[in-house]
Amino acid sequence: MRIILAIFFGCCTVICVGQHQEKVDFIHAQVTINLNPIEKKVTGNVAYNFKVKKQVDSIFLDAKNMELASVTLGGKKIKYAYDNNRLIIKKRFKASTRHTVEIAYETKPKQTVYFLGWEDEDPDNDQIWTQGQGKYTSHWLPSFDDMNEKVEFDVTLFFKEDYTVLSNGVLKERNTLEKGLNSWHFDMQHPMSSYLLAFAIGKYTRTDRVSASGIPLQLYSYPEDSIRIEPTFRYSKQIFDFLEHEIGVPYPWQNYKQVPVRDFLYAGMENTGTTLFSDAYVVDSIGFVDQNYVNINAHELAHQWFGDLVTEVDASHHWLHEGFATYYAYLAEKEIFGTDYFYWKLYHSAVALEQMSSDGKGEYLTNPKASSLTFYEKGAIALFMLKEEVGAPAFKEGVKHYLKQYKYKNVTVNSFITAVEKASGKELSNFKKVWLTGKTFPADDVFRALAVYSPSLTSLFQLYKESAADGSTVDYPSYYNNTSSTAFKAQIINEFFEVLDHDFLESTFDTDQIKVRQALATSFQKIPITLKSKFESLLNDQSYVTKENALLKLWSSFPEDRNKYLAKTSSVQGLKNKSLRIVWLTLAILTDSYEVEKTQDYYKELSGYTGTLNHFDVRQGAFQYLTEVFDFTDQSILDLINATQHHQWQFKNYARTTLVRLLKEEKFKTRVIGLMEKLNPQEMRYI
Repeated sequence: MRIILAIFFGCCTVICVGQHQEKVDFIHAQVTINLNPIEKKVTGNVAYNFKVKKQVDSIFLDAKNMELASVTLGGKKIKYAYDNNRLIIKKRFKASTRHTVEIAYETKPKQTVYFLGWEDEDPDNDQIWTQGQGKYTSHWLPSFDDMNEKVEFDVTLFFKEDYTVLSNGVLKERNTLEKGLNSWHFDMQHPMSSYLLAFAIGKYTRTDRVSASGIPLQLYSYPEDSIRIEPTFRYSKQIFDFLEHEIGVPYPWQNYKQVPVRDFLYAGMENTGTTLFSDAYVVDSIGFVDQNYVNINAHELAHQWFGDLVTEVDASHHWLHEGFATYYAYLAEKEIFGTDYFYWKLYHSAVALEQMSSDGKGEYLTNPKASSLTFYEKGAIALFMLKEEVGAPAFKEGVKHYLKQYKYKNVTVNSFITAVEKASGKELSNFKKVWLTGKTFPADDVFRALAVYSPSLTSLFQLYKESAADGSTVDYPSYYNNTSSTAFKAQIINEFFEVLDHDFLESTFDTDQIKVRQALATSFQKIPITLKSKFESLLNDQSYVTKENALLKLWSSFPEDRNKYLAKTSSVQGLKNKSLRIVWLTLAILTDSYEVEKTQDYYKELSGYTGTLNHFDVRQGAFQYLTEVFDFTDQSILDLINATQHHQWQFKNYARTTLVRLLKEEKFKTRVIGLMEKLNPQEMRYI
């Protein structure tokens, strides 16, 4: 729980009294939610059972911008204060007593609950989902912004019967009600912080698997994505079984669901037992090579222990969430893709952190305002180095002791360090100085540690040493040919492309290693005629990234064969972001001799991708090409203005920046003025 105020009613006197876990403990919540997607409204009721350990003069809950219908204590109405931010009940609560406070409310949340697709004509596009990261659940449920308050939440949701409705825990009961409504009752058995409470509603099918320890794994997908189920969730069971064994503590929840949602704010979110993730990671077998769900899958699952089971006290201890989830996700990838993949992933993170440190922007891990690069990547490398220092057995024993001792509780960095010190018998003051409070990234130490395990990184460091001494004498082909590491081969091409001779580059095409060929596709700008046929072979690769880059480079380098390249790739859609298709449409429109009778159809398709039915990644790609190459249709202008109000902040910022730039052109500004009558009030206010 947290320390914060109690208010004495009357006059203007405000007296602050502590409400703390040592005094009051909220134990259980029965939540009932009714959703109106047209009005974007939540109507709810929540009953909290709490016990008073020591006498207090008030209790409070966080509740953002709600209309409170009633507040009762023990079934009786009670006076309360509410400022659209906190609900405060002023009453003297005696020690060693238990109470139930019940709140009925309505709200139209401005964030945290997202209603997608309900205003368009496609019912399969309809979704509702939550994202409560950190402290935002109080926008749709009177709850607790502080992560230190842990409650067992049971949730009942009312919604239309032809949708899939999901929340944390086990679906205990589903009842058919009148007028096409159903109720879904979900049961949790253990407490969690409010920010981990979630629900998702949409059109889904379910694939069931069971972990080696008997935990039900429920994998959700859109009905139209049947061919993407296997590649998307290819390693889900293996990841689950590996992490449970590697961590050494049984999975702490009743089941595990994974649910893709549209236009998600991030890659994924580790709601307790119910991970929501961006449907951009729903891929087919080819897309798996370019953008798979494996790392996100493992990262969010690792959070079920690190973040959900044990939860940070505050942001100063955020390493205990993100650093751990990142590290264990890398270990899961090591299990799947091999040791070389693992050490190169740590190496690339270390390079980014070294650059950050050398630029004077290094951050310490216990800085509550540190960047994601610090919390995630520096955090993961810190754990790798800690394991090196104390040894694998002591590290694992320390982790197990830490998780068992603090399960369903809140922790500090010292909680973990003490557990490892006890397990290893080593005093870790130097580790804390270097990694937890030090801003400088110890790159040399990390590189030496990685080189011990990775022969290919040892060779890379030797290559750098030779290149720095006299790059003209380096035998790059020898390094390339004497390694089996795909990562090292690709690094040689990507980093030393400008100094590699023609004959060697020609020979590198003769491989079936997709990432090496991908490096070739991205490194060339102008393709020499002598490598034309080699480069054309890249169009056959099982990688959308390779195909897209090869098409662009070939189209630019050999105008006489543009029709051939376009015909060969005309049916390829690519990843969910349709990047390859958008590039293809752009090139088809620009090619005077290619299917001229369809040029308008291609432009119509490209412009149509700016529409609200599409994923924000698709829309942004279409906006970029319309801005850089073509003109906007009136509808695309309206779509761009609409995008300035989008809930996905990166896309919203892109749309706003693009619109500001375009409005500097008098012609575009005149067109916008002519369309103003079609704008909604929000869009009009922004313009």
